[in-house]
Amino acid sequence: MIDPELAAIVELLPKMDLVDPVAARQAFEALLAGITFDIPGIETLDIEDRMVPGHDGDPDVSVRVYRPTGLAAGRLVPGVVMIHGGGFVIGSVEVEHAGAAQMAVNTGAVVVSVDYRLAPEHPYPAGLHDCYAALSSLHAEAHALGVDPDRVALAGTSAGGGLAAATALLARDRGGPPVCFQLLHIPELDDRLQTGSMQRFVDSPMWNRPLAVQSWQAYLGPLYGTEDVPAYAAPARAADLSGLPPAYISTAENDPLRDEGITYAQRLLQAGVSVELHQFPGTFHGSAVVTTAAVSRRAQRESVLVLRQALGVEDD
Repeated sequence: MIDPELAAIVELLPKMDLVDPVAARQAFEALLAGITFDIPGIETLDIEDRMVPGHDGDPDVSVRVYRPTGLAAGRLVPGVVMIHGGGFVIGSVEVEHAGAAQMAVNTGAVVVSVDYRLAPEHPYPAGLHDCYAALSSLHAEAHALGVDPDRVALAGTSAGGGLAAATALLARDRGGPPVCFQLLHIPELDDRLQTGSMQRFVDSPMWNRPLAVQSWQAYLGPLYGTEDVPAYAAPARAADLSGLPPAYISTAENDPLRDEGITYAQRLLQAGVSVELHQFPGTFHGSAVVTTAAVSRRAQRESVLVLRQALGVEDD
C-alpha cells in the first residue's frame, strides 16, 4: 500500500526507460529542470568543480566540492563522498546538487559529489573506479581541505548506494583509504534479481523489475546473466562482509530493491558490522522527491541525524 500523500502524485510521475541512455538522460534532466529546489544555507558554502586523478591510469574524474565558507585554519571537519543514483545510466552532479549542498549545510562536512562515468558507454568497473578515485583524492587532499581523515563517510542513493557499498568493499580489501561510515539509501546491490520484492514489483512507480534488468545489463555488459559478476560490481554477491564500516540502510516498502537492502543489512550484522536499518512504510523507490510528504520529511530528518552522529558532529 502506498502512503496517501505519495499516492496522490503517482500518476504524474514519468515512465522511465533506459534502453536509449541518451534520451533517458535528457528526459531526466528536463524533468528536474522544472523543479525548483530551495537550499537553505547554501550561501555558507564554497562550491567548486574540479578534476581529481583517475584510478590506476583511468581518466581524471570530475567532482563538485562543497566546503564550509571561512573554515578556520587548523580546524578539521568530516568529509563525505556522495554518489548519485540513476541506475548506473543517468544522473550527474548537477542532478545531485541540491542534495549534496543540503548535506554539507546540515553536517558541516566537506562533501565531494562524484560525476562518475555512466553505463553503457562505460560499464563496470568504470563507475566504481571513479568513486574510489574520489575517495582516494579526498584523503590525499584532506589537509588542504580541512578534512579529518578519520571521519570520512560514503553516501549514496539507489545505484549510488550500490556504488558506495562497493567502494567500501574495495577500500577494505586494499587496506584503505579509511571509511568511517556508509550511508546507503534504497541501494541497488544484487544483479541476480531473485528476491521476493524484485519478483513482485514489476510495474511500481519510478523503479521496477524491467528497469532493474536494463540497469544491470547496461552496467555489467557481457558479464550480465553470468556467474562471473564480482562482488565489487554487485555487493550482494560478497561472501565476506566482515571488517566493513558501520552502515545505515534505508529501504522503501513498494520498491523492487527493498529485499536486497534488508538482506544486506542482515548479513552485515551477522558479519559483526554495526548496522541501522529503516524500512519506510508506504514509500516507493525515489518517493523522497515528494519532499512535502510527512514520511519524506521524517526520512530526511533521520538521515541528517544519523550522519551527524556517525561523523561525530556535535548538536547545535
